Amino acid sequence: MSNILIVAEHANGKLKKYSIELAGKASELAKSLGGNVTAVLIGEGAKNLTSELGHYGVSKVIAASHSDLNRYSGEGYTKVLSDIIASEKPAVVLGTASTLGKDLLARTAMRVGAGLATDCIDLKVENGKLTARRPVYAGKAVIDVKFEGVVQMATVRPNTFPVPERQSDSPTITEFSAQPGEIRARVKDVVEAEVGMLDLTEADRIVSGGRAMGSADNFKIIKELAGAIGASVGASRAAVDAGFASHDHQVGQTGKTVNPTLYIACGISGAIQHLAGMRTSKVIVAINKDPEAPIFTKADYGIVGDLFKVIPILTEKFRKLLQE
Repeated sequence: MSNILIVAEHANGKLKKYSIELAGKASELAKSLGGNVTAVLIGEGAKNLTSELGHYGVSKVIAASHSDLNRYSGEGYTKVLSDIIASEKPAVVLGTASTLGKDLLARTAMRVGAGLATDCIDLKVENGKLTARRPVYAGKAVIDVKFEGVVQMATVRPNTFPVPERQSDSPTITEFSAQPGEIRARVKDVVEAEVGMLDLTEADRIVSGGRAMGSADNFKIIKELAGAIGASVGASRAAVDAGFASHDHQVGQTGKTVNPTLYIACGISGAIQHLAGMRTSKVIVAINKDPEAPIFTKADYGIVGDLFKVIPILTEKFRKLLQE
């Protein structure tokens, strides 16, 4: 039997939406492999979320708690996840291409000697083995990755798969005796940049501003539009370098890779480095006064005009529409 193990992430007492997406996809893959899905929850509050995962196709949940794991530790989490893999012996290990997932699965793959496909946009089973599809060359091409090792590992881009329908099933729950070992680097504090705003990698809607915004003060119209449609605020590297927005808002090759349903690019020319971070968005809307801007070649909808006139009109229209 070829079982699948997923790393489920949580924060503030709630499962991450992308972990629920991953559970649903893993359940689908497990049927093709003739196995089951086991989810691993590590850290403070893990035990409180175990039953919730059973509603999304997970057969077994392993909760690993320890005082040294209350905040993410690359060393501690890697040791614990590696121990669980050694105990459970899954054929496939999946995580999300989040900040935590990218670090944890890369470290773990090295420790257990597994192949790892990162930032995947699709997963399927062929001839009893996992095949992972991922973008390469700044998103200009995609490749299918096949695995030769016993353990196959992959991280999946958030918002890639739909949230599965909630079921009434209950999983088997196991508490794992976590032994994080020696931890040399510890996170002392976590400061939330903007309270209430969903992280860009999780956001279903994003409004981003570029260098054409002109100043940090002008970014308020981006925030107003984002607020009107329940979106998160992004920025191009040029806008971040100019000090208009902080780095945690940066979308692109040297920022965050996002995969929202709706991406509105305001005053962004569409350099390849920016496109690398958002080209898989389901619907792209571009607002730019330059009709020759490269962003229009990738946009589903384009508005040629002064963004300082266009954005307030859109904000007003959306507010009225969504209030009806």
